[in-house]
Amino acid sequence: MTKPELQRGEPAGRRSALRAVVALVIFVGILLAVYLARPDDFILYIKAFHVIAVMSWMAGLLYMPRLFIYHSDAEPGSAQSETFKMMEQRLLKIIMNPAMMITWALGLFLAWDVYEFRGGWLHAKIALVVLLTMVHVLFSRAVRSFAADDPRRSPRYWRLMNELPTVLMIGIVILVIVKPF
Repeated sequence: MTKPELQRGEPAGRRSALRAVVALVIFVGILLAVYLARPDDFILYIKAFHVIAVMSWMAGLLYMPRLFIYHSDAEPGSAQSETFKMMEQRLLKIIMNPAMMITWALGLFLAWDVYEFRGGWLHAKIALVVLLTMVHVLFSRAVRSFAADDPRRSPRYWRLMNELPTVLMIGIVILVIVKPF
């Protein structure tokens, strides 16, 4: 990629980040409006928005390794590789990062307000969400590595990494629904 192409990509990256910030501000505004309009139902809306954010975050965590698998096979610097770079950046910045932040914020609010941070299941769930966040960070680093055309891991590695969010999600859902301890 030439220097002018990199410079053209920077404003698009800033625009994406700005859009994500605007979306978060709008989301906070929606929460405030719900609180003012329906204070008795506020916790139900928080739960609903939390589930929506989790679904969005998980969609990104499940899709990103698929992009990495295909990107690993693309020749560095090729048009195909550049397309994957753009797709990975947008998925991370526009969907995954905001969804993760909303998931954490609303989840911690619910843990505090509804459950008062009590229950072994809740502590185990939070531990699994921390691990899921570590997977997110690993994927974020991989996006930067692919963007820099650094040495790549094999498609087989990314196929294995694709299973990690699924296993963590299964554990989290069982803990939330069953509350085994």
